[in-house]
Amino acid sequence: MAKGQPIIIIKKKGGHGGHHGGAWKVAYADFVTAMMALFIVLWLMGSSSKVKQAVAGYFNDPKGTAGLLGTTMSGTGDTVQPFSTKELEKLKERLEAEIKARKDLEKLAKQIEITITPEGLRIELIEDKAGTFYESGSARLSASGQELLGLLGTELKTLPNNLLIEGHTDAAPYSADTSYGNWELSADRANSARRLLQQDGVRDDQVTQVRGYADQFLRVKNNPLDPSNRRISILVKNDDGAMPTLDADKIVKGTTPLPKDASNPKGAAAAPAPGAKPVAGGESKAPVTPPAPPAAAPAPAPPVNKPAAAPAPPAAKPGLMDKVKGLFGKK
Repeated sequence: MAKGQPIIIIKKKGGHGGHHGGAWKVAYADFVTAMMALFIVLWLMGSSSKVKQAVAGYFNDPKGTAGLLGTTMSGTGDTVQPFSTKELEKLKERLEAEIKARKDLEKLAKQIEITITPEGLRIELIEDKAGTFYESGSARLSASGQELLGLLGTELKTLPNNLLIEGHTDAAPYSADTSYGNWELSADRANSARRLLQQDGVRDDQVTQVRGYADQFLRVKNNPLDPSNRRISILVKNDDGAMPTLDADKIVKGTTPLPKDASNPKGAAAAPAPGAKPVAGGESKAPVTPPAPPAAAPAPAPPVNKPAAAPAPPAAKPGLMDKVKGLFGKK
């Protein structure tokens, strides 16, 4: 047999590589990721503003805002609410216990007042003659003030409640310089307390107001120069607390009381009613009559009787025309 070209055998492999390949897994993973992102957006749209702020703060600064809603606190949405009055009472007891536990702050317990008001929990840092929490005549915090505000900051940063900081001074003039006085000093001291609280973890949006009152709200009104009038007040606002009801008698204070019936004061003679007849004694008395006037009863009688009298003329003698009509009628 002559040598020819070599026989080439082509073997085709019948496989299902397209069906069992991994390309579809990538598309499916993209689909699942897109669905997850959609559900997260829908959840955020239905959440409260505080949850939205917490999520935005976490992505902006994970370390600084990791203790906000959705991490260490249990529950989301409507379950996260400002502290109630009972919870504020527990916070008060906890703060008082921590202050007493620190020996360096225990001696200042008399200058720290924590009270529960209708507005919320009020924490007041009261100064003495030497200046306990601030340097004398300055908005710079002392060592005791920094330590106490640091302690308060670690507790207040865990609360969802908003904070209000107020600064107060006594009535003593600050200095002869008119460009800086008690108004500026009270506002600067409140702002210095705010900065330290935020440095210790209080959220930027948690402090809603900073006020400086100078000597307008004295703690000891009888002695405007008393050192205790110089103080810083931190109010943990209780947004869920019911607003106090105001008594109208306490709001309206007229010099002359109004009569019970201003249109007819007690003791004034009543005006005579229409149709009244004077009687003995000078009084006017209206006649007692039914709702309809007495003259109205006989009035309908004449109209009723008049139509009844109309048929009387047929009794008269018939005339010529009547006789003619009668003849035609018979036919």
